[in-house]
Amino acid sequence: MIADIGFLTLLLAFLCAVYAVGAAIYGARKKDDRWVRSARNGLIATFPLLLLAAGLIILALVTGDFSIAYVSQVSSRGMPTYLKVTALWGGQAGSLLFWNLLLSAFTAAAMLSKWREQKELMPYVIIVSGMTQVFFLLISTFVEDPFTRNAIIPPDGNGLNPLLRHPGMIIHPPMLYLGFVGFTIPYSFAMAALMSKQGGDNWIHTTRRWTLVAWLFLGLGLILGGRWAYDVLGWGGYWGWDPVENASLMPWLAGTAFLHSVMIQEKMRMFKMWNMFLIVLTYSLVILGTFIVRSGVISSVHSFAQSAIGPFFFGFIVIMFIFSAYWITVRRDSLRSENSLVSYMSREAAFLYNNFLIIAILAVVFLFTYYPIFSELFTGEKGFVGPPVYERALAPLFAALVLLMGVAPLTMWYRTSIQRLGRAVLWPAVGSTLFVIALFFLGIRLWPALLGFWLVVFSAALTVMEFVKGTRARMRKGESAWTAFWTLTARNRRRYGGYWIHMGVLIMAFGIVADGMYQTETQIRLRAGESITIGDFEMTFNTVTRFPGADDLMITQAEASLYKNGEFVRTLTPKIELYQRTGQPMTIPSARSTITEDFYVILVNWEPTSADAATFRIFLNPLINWVWAGGVIFVIGTIIAAWPDREKAPARARKPALAAAGD
Repeated sequence: MIADIGFLTLLLAFLCAVYAVGAAIYGARKKDDRWVRSARNGLIATFPLLLLAAGLIILALVTGDFSIAYVSQVSSRGMPTYLKVTALWGGQAGSLLFWNLLLSAFTAAAMLSKWREQKELMPYVIIVSGMTQVFFLLISTFVEDPFTRNAIIPPDGNGLNPLLRHPGMIIHPPMLYLGFVGFTIPYSFAMAALMSKQGGDNWIHTTRRWTLVAWLFLGLGLILGGRWAYDVLGWGGYWGWDPVENASLMPWLAGTAFLHSVMIQEKMRMFKMWNMFLIVLTYSLVILGTFIVRSGVISSVHSFAQSAIGPFFFGFIVIMFIFSAYWITVRRDSLRSENSLVSYMSREAAFLYNNFLIIAILAVVFLFTYYPIFSELFTGEKGFVGPPVYERALAPLFAALVLLMGVAPLTMWYRTSIQRLGRAVLWPAVGSTLFVIALFFLGIRLWPALLGFWLVVFSAALTVMEFVKGTRARMRKGESAWTAFWTLTARNRRRYGGYWIHMGVLIMAFGIVADGMYQTETQIRLRAGESITIGDFEMTFNTVTRFPGADDLMITQAEASLYKNGEFVRTLTPKIELYQRTGQPMTIPSARSTITEDFYVILVNWEPTSADAATFRIFLNPLINWVWAGGVIFVIGTIIAAWPDREKAPARARKPALAAAGD
């Protein structure tokens, strides 16, 4: 019964989406508002239908209805209830259904919130967003149907992939999906602006907050994914430049460039064509990333959601790229800039440099990610690019970007004097230099680390100064320091929310530099009672036990005592979890974590025949928790920037009547 009703709801949702696109096209051509309203209602109707379909799958997962093939593939009777629910997005068919549900929710929200405000654009928004919805529903209904029945009903299911049996499953994949899906809305409005001959910046005002929210979700998904990898994968790191990781990073980078560049269009009426290109690029990378995740054309540790649907995605990418290129070409006259760059020492120029750096980073990541495909195509052999190559190629670009994060806010619109900029950066530069000199005498001698720390501290100091200057200006009006700081942020959330974002990124960068340059790693085999010393720490191996866990799980757990400077700190319990049904092991590290460092231990190997000895892999990760702390500040800053306030037209930058001497 569940399978029948579920498939029917999917089919009805698909038909509603098809109808919505067709009715919107007819209504737009005939300028008949009745058809457009009907199209809107048809597209909105997909949301409750897909919500019902997702609810039915969750019901089947929770109740253990193994007559449905998807349920038997991703769940089992012994799984905790929360994992049964999250199994909705734990496999191919379910995750595509979840994608459809989120897309329909975003689209319905856009229809309901912007209908009266953007009536001229809405027919075309329905067409573009509906095309994306139709494609994904086509895949879910006829190719990856989550309600397909088993010919023979098994007594129990296979359960989730061991790597997915983690509390992060609750939030990490949904955040990525929300980020991916969210970028469909600004793309739809961008195309709608071209199709309706409204190539100005109205669509940017309408979608700015939508873009920020999508960007926030995708960024949060990346941070949570890094934390998950650190907790589960057992390699002592959080980012491995895996193709699927890169597939999420690339649209986030493109979205970052877009968010910065649209400010220039709003203030200066420049870069219209460039911004249209950036939003098309972001949307295309979302679809391309989905293709990479699900096609299996590039080897990845994220291999739990692959099938033969890759060609469908590739075809859709080609169609939407041609569609986008056509409308940009046809409406290119409306995308001409109304102003030109006056000086290469100006805020608009700084934003342009920002875009160049981000796109350069994106290009490198793209080239290296898809290098196996290019290599096989031209040489017949599938090559591989490892993390060291990424790091060497990207380090200079990231360093320049960090520097620009601090300097750009100091620039003025139209033109900035070198003398003024020099005065603004003088004392932060001196303070950063003194800080690095102190680090040198404390034993930090690697010049890449010293340079990285200098750049981060310099940019952070400049960002803090922006808060200080604004707060002092309000304090001169009689406000207390806290009131002035709070009001400053509340009155200009976009600007100062952006500064909070920058501070979060800089704190993350400080931790990344420290951990990347000074991580200590060793692997050793210890007998019971033996110890190893790393820095100020001493770890003594005590014993290993093996015991059964829930859901056909066999757990091998080591116990070790950790001391720092001779004082007992805590007991570490790294373990290996073996899912006997599939024979797949999963390594669970144990760590002593502080703001300054993590002592991170992995149980590599232990056999019952040698119960007195075990092999450990040990990492000492300095300032690793600064990465997560910076991520929290990044999220707070994005929420501040995206928080709703009184809608008002953005202020245009006023051109100075006369350039200052020395400009």
